[in-house]
Amino acid sequence: MASQESQGQAKLIFKDYLPGSSDTPQQNTPVEPASLWKQTSHTHNLPPGLEYLNQLDQIIIHQQVDLLEAILGTETSSKYEIKNPLGQRVYFAVEENGCFDRRLCSPLRAFTISIADNAGREVIRVIRPLRCTSCCFPCFLQELEVQSPPGTVAGYVVQNWDPFLPKFTIQNESKEDVLKIIGPCATCGCFEDVDFEVKALDEMTTIGKISKYWSGFVNNVFTNTANFGIQVPVDLDVRIKAVMIGACFLIDLMFFENSLDGL
Repeated sequence: MASQESQGQAKLIFKDYLPGSSDTPQQNTPVEPASLWKQTSHTHNLPPGLEYLNQLDQIIIHQQVDLLEAILGTETSSKYEIKNPLGQRVYFAVEENGCFDRRLCSPLRAFTISIADNAGREVIRVIRPLRCTSCCFPCFLQELEVQSPPGTVAGYVVQNWDPFLPKFTIQNESKEDVLKIIGPCATCGCFEDVDFEVKALDEMTTIGKISKYWSGFVNNVFTNTANFGIQVPVDLDVRIKAVMIGACFLIDLMFFENSLDGL
């Protein structure tokens, strides 16, 4: 009888251990609060229009080529197609700002990017105020707000001061830190992709990445078109996936806006 009780207690003790683990968990070991970024909502509770993101672990962002910009060298409003891994368009994004902002402020410009689904319904809004990117102004670095649906905050992208590396923090709607994004020291990427790693808050565990794909010499010299890939866990909260799309736009403007970047 005592043996059965001890076996029952053992089952209760070990029922929450990871399957296949041969090591007993250590007491007082800090655990990464994965619940902050993992999907907890049921499909019917997701923001309208984001249900499709619930199935994706890879998102492709392709900037459309503007012939006027390519021929005349003028800066026009950016337009993007957001696709699934099969190349099928899921969303369409358009930057909204004035010609004055684009010509005068260029990569520093404030913008609003409206992201619509294939039915033309706006499902995500990305808002970037005019702020600094220089490490000389650590109190006024980049901060981007992502709304989904428009008018409801889904999360934030906040630039972190670092003298050597591009660093950002992904925050949820309550401004709680959720994930980190850390880029390479050099983002020029000579004839190769440039990866920004998505990491847990301890900056030790990599769970995904945002990649700027090298798209060829002619494309990069004569246009500013960008091709990005976002790889994240499939169970990442769809709101955080929407914030990752916003982070991709911010990274594009901060590091790859000039036509010769990415060669």
